[in-house]
Amino acid sequence: MEWVMVPQVQQVSLWQAFKYWLKLGFISFGGPAGQISMMHQELVDKRRWISEKRFLHALNYCMVLPGPEAQQLATYIGWLMHGVKGGLLAGGLFVLPSLLLLVLLSWIYLAFGHLPLVAGVLYGIKPAVTAIVLLAAWRIGSRALKHWFLWGIAACSFVAISVFKVPFPAILLGAALLGWLGFRVWPEIFRASNHPVTAGQGVADALIGDHSPVPVHARFSRRRTMVTLLCGIGLWLAAMAVLWWSVGPQHDLTLMGWFFTKAALLTFGGAYAVLPYVVQGGVEHYGWLSATQMMDGLALGETTPGPLIMVVSFVGFVGGWTKSVLGPDWLFAGGALAACVVTFFTFLPSFLFILLGGPVVEASRNQMRFTAPLTGITAAVVGVILNLALFFGQHVLFPDGVGGSLDWYSLVWGLCCVGLLYKLEWSILRVIGLSAAVGLIAGLNLLSV
Repeated sequence: MEWVMVPQVQQVSLWQAFKYWLKLGFISFGGPAGQISMMHQELVDKRRWISEKRFLHALNYCMVLPGPEAQQLATYIGWLMHGVKGGLLAGGLFVLPSLLLLVLLSWIYLAFGHLPLVAGVLYGIKPAVTAIVLLAAWRIGSRALKHWFLWGIAACSFVAISVFKVPFPAILLGAALLGWLGFRVWPEIFRASNHPVTAGQGVADALIGDHSPVPVHARFSRRRTMVTLLCGIGLWLAAMAVLWWSVGPQHDLTLMGWFFTKAALLTFGGAYAVLPYVVQGGVEHYGWLSATQMMDGLALGETTPGPLIMVVSFVGFVGGWTKSVLGPDWLFAGGALAACVVTFFTFLPSFLFILLGGPVVEASRNQMRFTAPLTGITAAVVGVILNLALFFGQHVLFPDGVGGSLDWYSLVWGLCCVGLLYKLEWSILRVIGLSAAVGLIAGLNLLSV
């Protein structure tokens, strides 16, 4: 008999985990699929910190939750390895580098965006952003719409938001109800599951293996659950109370806290799904930024590490700057404060979902249900994102309004971006970089006329 030596995985210290999560925070480009694949390759295949099955089980739970699934997955694995400290460390470092970078880029955008150099770059990026959103609707739709019933949900959501201006939360609730009802009639169409990573061979010698016992800190405890819930609610109440008493209930900072708390609870289907809600509130209702600025913010979010939902930090910075939340002499400080407020209220529920639900998930592995409402919501998201693409396209192609002249450059370059992304399978970062260069040349030519 031939014996094979299996390398043993050493215990991972909190300091070792800190170094990895910090590194991930700076290199996590590529959207949720790329970020999850990056964690899978590093943590499952290379470092063997967690096995394939345990990784996918955690991913299943994170995909059902509202919020950025990649950031929640990092939080879950950090929590599983080192408890609450590990979860806060992993999830926080996933977000912090992106927040700091977006604050800097937002300031450059607002302070120098009128210069021909910056204006030309943004001019080229806008058609690329429209193409990215349009292809996001296509990718999600081709994966999710496997039955005429789901196509119907997508069509109804598109009509509801574009024609009847139905609020985004109402569309999600209606889609979840339709998904639940559809499951009772056609259960077979709700059983398929898709994941951004491909299952491999598993890792038998992983630190957290297929048959490893649940760590003590990850076991369900009513007392621990109540303490976690009270701490989470207490943090939210404390932050809201500080805003309420310091600036008042109708101040923009307080309104941002309320609005982005609701947004955090509605981000089923990823960042592109919640963008229409942010547009409805941040652009059309509160006026924190314009539709053009929203597109520019999405481009910045696509080119920075971290979850794409970090675009809300840009919304906060622009809103804090535009509304002069700390006065006209403190525009940068007001924008930075608003960005931090928005980020806090957006991500607090994500941490709470993991720390509250993690023990239940660990205790009930391989017993996942409740996917039918999520499937209905995903179908509705396709229609909502398509409406967002048309909204962006309208402002890009007709900058002076629908009755104005067509911007032929934006139309041609937008179609080129679709080809680069879809046919040639270029990365988003590469397309945006090329668009910035082409837009700089075209923008300078237009500005010189």
